[in-house]
Amino acid sequence: MDLGDGGAAAGPGPALGRGGLEALQHTVGSVLSGYGWYLLLAAVAVYLLVQKVSRGLAARPGGRPGAAEAAEEPDVVVRRQEALAAARLRMQEELNAQAEKYKEKQRQLEEERRRQKIAMWESMQEGKSYKGNLKLNQQEAESGASASAVPKSKPNKKPLRGGGYNPLSGEGGGTCSWRPGRRGPSAGG
Repeated sequence: MDLGDGGAAAGPGPALGRGGLEALQHTVGSVLSGYGWYLLLAAVAVYLLVQKVSRGLAARPGGRPGAAEAAEEPDVVVRRQEALAAARLRMQEELNAQAEKYKEKQRQLEEERRRQKIAMWESMQEGKSYKGNLKLNQQEAESGASASAVPKSKPNKKPLRGGGYNPLSGEGGGTCSWRPGRRGPSAGG
């Protein structure tokens, strides 16, 4: 029984350790050979994630960055809001002034159109040509607007064609003359 007692007490430890170590090496080697690249990429991803989280926590020690500044200086926030309200009010006043100017200009244009219509109606009632009167009114307005402008007399223009020109006659038109088609049994219809 000496062999069994001594061998049982001393033998299984080193023998099992050596066999267990070999089995562990074989298992770890097979896992690394099969999934080594995946494990390496997972380890790098975990490392980068930990770095990013630690930087984020170091950057804001109190939680939100805007909350600390607003809690420390509320008078700055109040002044900023007052300045914003004043700027909005000023811009609204400018817009209102521009709208007033536009409305006044539109009223003046409408009044001018109304005067022209009245003048045209009166000239038609008198039997005059309203177009000629309208042109005369426009020339008066232009001459009133620019006093330095001197009216120029137009030189006598000669007509583009002679007095005897008739486009329906087919004469004198050059090569562009129209001739009706030939009548016959093949005229269709």
